[in-house]
Amino acid sequence: MRMRNKPWAKPELEACPFFLRHPEQQKGRWHAWFPREAPLHLELGCGKGYFIAGLAPSHPQVNYLGVDLKDVVLAPAKRVVEAAFEGKPVENAALTGYDIERLLQIMDSRDAVERIYINFCNPWPKPRHWKRRLTYPSRLEDYRTLLVPNGEIWFKTDDAPLYRDTLRYFEAAGYQVYWSTEDLHQTPCQDEITVMTEHERMFTAKGIPIKAAKARLLPRPE
Repeated sequence: MRMRNKPWAKPELEACPFFLRHPEQQKGRWHAWFPREAPLHLELGCGKGYFIAGLAPSHPQVNYLGVDLKDVVLAPAKRVVEAAFEGKPVENAALTGYDIERLLQIMDSRDAVERIYINFCNPWPKPRHWKRRLTYPSRLEDYRTLLVPNGEIWFKTDDAPLYRDTLRYFEAAGYQVYWSTEDLHQTPCQDEITVMTEHERMFTAKGIPIKAAKARLLPRPE
């Protein structure tokens, strides 16, 4: 989907204390960026920020990092996060712009991520494009570099084929799926996965069931 240019986006982000323009300079030092040491949770493709905004103010014991590519998305996300904090300093949330396919250029094992959120990523339905999926086995292998032992990936999508394939990808890449559902909002669940993104609100309003899964990183077999 083509996004309209927002002339205000770049200067507003440049002035934002919780936005990082050059994340590659923070590689290996993300924990030091936050005022307080805490478990680090990473959202890949944070969009307009509704998921992080729904989590960070009520979970000060966790540091959240949202990554997306373009200023035209991240600038609205910055406003959404600020609004969620209701005038209080934003200390446990950060936003940055980067190509997620090159994630290991801005993070490494020193950044010790406890949980990765992948919400409504591009399903890349054509087989020749499947390797670009954020849940493809080669991507899941990259995330191993970042995740702590027993670290987790929480995944949501509206796309049934991507959901089914992702369950297989997890198994193939050495992750254990310990919870899954084909209709999130009809499944008893009260934790962070129920926080809705902007896409989730749209799909739910159209009556499209939200598929979700939680997977835990397993040790490599000896």
